[in-house]
Amino acid sequence: MSELHAESPHTRTRWPSVESMTATSVGALLLCRADSETVRPPAHLLRERMLLLPAGDGWSVLVPEGKPWRDGPADGRGTGDGAEPVDRVMGGWATALAVGSSWPVLALWWDGDRSGYTLAAGFRRPVGYVWLADGTPAGEDEAMRTFAARLGLDPVLDVQELEALTRQDPETDADARLRGLLAVLTRTGVALPPGLAPGEPADRLRTAADVHPQVERIEWAGWRDTVQAEFDAVESTGLGPWMRGPRARAVATAQVAAGIPLALWGARRRSGGWITAGLVLLAQGVLGLAYDRFRAEAERGAGGGPAR
Repeated sequence: MSELHAESPHTRTRWPSVESMTATSVGALLLCRADSETVRPPAHLLRERMLLLPAGDGWSVLVPEGKPWRDGPADGRGTGDGAEPVDRVMGGWATALAVGSSWPVLALWWDGDRSGYTLAAGFRRPVGYVWLADGTPAGEDEAMRTFAARLGLDPVLDVQELEALTRQDPETDADARLRGLLAVLTRTGVALPPGLAPGEPADRLRTAADVHPQVERIEWAGWRDTVQAEFDAVESTGLGPWMRGPRARAVATAQVAAGIPLALWGARRRSGGWITAGLVLLAQGVLGLAYDRFRAEAERGAGGGPAR
């Protein structure tokens, strides 16, 4: 086997190549640049069964438990059940996770004919690259530079190594190209758990993830539980004391106390603006008090101890 690497005066990342396989099963991974606790709430919104586990320093990975994509290459040899190719499914998931989040999402996928990635970050247009099964580049070079910029990679060393992945190399197949991409990302903290590697079929990826000691199961449990998970996540941040507890109750009470006279004063002056401001304050205060009471009763009902 040969090794593909970019010439550089610095320490070089080496990417071992493997012989191209005649048939590679479909598989995919979602790499999120955030810890599992941060990724968990928005992952529920995908309404898909997934396994969530750490993937290095500041990274997490989502492994789909099902196969909601076409179980075959993108040339039409699929099941014929209307499912989309894996790259479209993963690109859609990555975009859905990244919108409204402060962290990017990298979808890695392979289907036997091609392998590639899609990087989504906020509301910006996703960027991606594709290699044919034998490793032939089939994307735009500019995509690699955009990829590096959005992930904050080194504009010289890392970009040189990424651009090496866009050059012809008859001894490096598509899966090896993805491994080369991951090798560059190790400098950002990426460390995929054992068994999670490009080219592995979805069933094997799921099995490897399922035995990880820190694995968590993500599955749709209805809007109520999903919203509850979102509140739990927010309460664990610095905003927690302002959502419930003595400080939150004090703020909500002050909003009610200020909202009622303000709305009445606006009504006497026939001022729609002041009436609206008073009603908004009143509504926020009432909702704050109701939420605090609801959470306290929920904790007592679940045996979570006395309310804060």
